[in-house]
Amino acid sequence: MVEHIWRTYHKQLLSFIRKRVSDSALADDLLQEVFIKIHNNIDTLHEGKKVKAWLFQITRNTIIDHYRRCEHHEESEIQLLELEDENDANAMADIQSCIVPMIKSLPEDYRDALLLSELNGLSQKELSEKLQISYSAAKSRVQRGRNLLKEALSKCCSFQKDSKGRIIDYEKKISSCDNCREN
Repeated sequence: MVEHIWRTYHKQLLSFIRKRVSDSALADDLLQEVFIKIHNNIDTLHEGKKVKAWLFQITRNTIIDHYRRCEHHEESEIQLLELEDENDANAMADIQSCIVPMIKSLPEDYRDALLLSELNGLSQKELSEKLQISYSAAKSRVQRGRNLLKEALSKCCSFQKDSKGRIIDYEKKISSCDNCREN
């Protein structure tokens, strides 16, 4: 399995690493480290899990670990922050493809509250004015909508979070969930 992964992904992973570290010898070393981690953890890859996402997560974490081990140069810290932000953005883009259809499937009051506040950026005060309801009712609708959305997401997907509780990846729990797209 690891041999197949090497043949299929090593060029992509090396390119990914080289864009994030300036030294090509270091990039080669990091790629070796990535494949050692892949070899040692291949049994943790669950059937049906997205292999490519798993590989890039290991690669990203290996680069982050490298920058954390480095002496604290300003450039290393900037690269580390960029990688962590990129990690969040990639996961969130995928997750949003599930969230919007789920929000649209909520009862109208909660759907409208979440669409206006979470996706259109209205404050809860602005939401109350737009919907001509009390501020308390707007807060309540948003909170209940979030709870309904969380419930729907939990039924459909399991989430992997980083040490700060931010979502970094997801996996469909059930095949009947049509909201999540496959990569």
